[in-house]
Amino acid sequence: MKDFIKAMDNLPWILKVILCIPALEIVWGVYRVCKSLVKKNTLALIIAILLIVPGAAFMWVIDIICVILTGKIWWIC
Repeated sequence: MKDFIKAMDNLPWILKVILCIPALEIVWGVYRVCKSLVKKNTLALIIAILLIVPGAAFMWVIDIICVILTGKIWWIC
């Protein structure tokens, strides 16, 4: 999982933006789950699981803004 997180963090900026498209937002949902598991943050894990399907409806907007401004997606851990 750490390799997946590192690989996602090292993606080029444009690929991160492409992955923020609503149909591809599931990739960032899996990233959030993996990152929460590695950090052993139970609250973040529960929120990440809830954001995978229903949260993708609005998280793609937040993610695309964060990637454009900071180069990283928004997450609490």
